[in-house]
Amino acid sequence: MTGKQKRYLRALAHSLKPVVNLGKQGLSPETRREIESQLLDHELIKCKVLDSCPLSKIECANELSGESEIDVVQVIGKTLVLFSPHPEEPKIKFPSA
Repeated sequence: MTGKQKRYLRALAHSLKPVVNLGKQGLSPETRREIESQLLDHELIKCKVLDSCPLSKIECANELSGESEIDVVQVIGKTLVLFSPHPEEPKIKFPSA
């Protein structure tokens, strides 16, 4: 993903509220499924890493970015901005250069 694409996604994500909270269970299979289903619905989401999470925000970002098709756009504060284009019908179109 290029820097311009990341900048565009950060601008789109600015007004979003976190839809998934990572708590004391960390990145459990249920949490991963919830993140994947939210990404399938919205393509661009925010996740909040709570203080009770056993993993740090960087560890969460590294684990999620290693997964299929999930791009970590930004880590700011305790919030992760995640992007994954829809496999058949992507909603977010990148502007041409």
